[in-house]
Amino acid sequence: MVSHLFYSQLALCVLAWLFVMLHVTGSEPGLPAPPVPAQPKRKRSSEPQPFAGLTHKPHCVLCEQATGESAPAPPVRPDPMPPTNRRPRTVDTSRHFCPHTECDYRGWLGRNNLRANGHPSGGPWRQLQCRGGHGYFLETHGTIFHGKQAAGALIVRVLACLAEG
Repeated sequence: MVSHLFYSQLALCVLAWLFVMLHVTGSEPGLPAPPVPAQPKRKRSSEPQPFAGLTHKPHCVLCEQATGESAPAPPVRPDPMPPTNRRPRTVDTSRHFCPHTECDYRGWLGRNNLRANGHPSGGPWRQLQCRGGHGYFLETHGTIFHGKQAAGALIVRVLACLAEG
């Protein structure tokens, strides 16, 4: 237990430091701050100005072709992977997708390219494997639970307490 004498000496040191810093900076309490020269106010035009980043849709198909801009083609949906001749998997991975950038199945749900691979190191989160040969990842990849060792219920409870204030 820390004595009260320590706290009083600490307060005395803080006050001495404050007075020294006030003396070094040259400011004196009670003096008004030096006046700041007033900047003349700029008058703004009431006419609307075009915004360089604003885009507009062409009025007709011919105008769209004239600009040469067209929407990029959506990515081609990959075919589902064929099932293996093994025992069917019991873990549903249809709500997960491969996060690897070089994988054709990246971002596509329910394409039979993932398989569950247990809980690494006995952790709470399941490990998934991409059958496209792109490796392993946790089912929490891209969520607030990724890389956390705490239980999911505890994380959700903490967030609820923070939201309530």
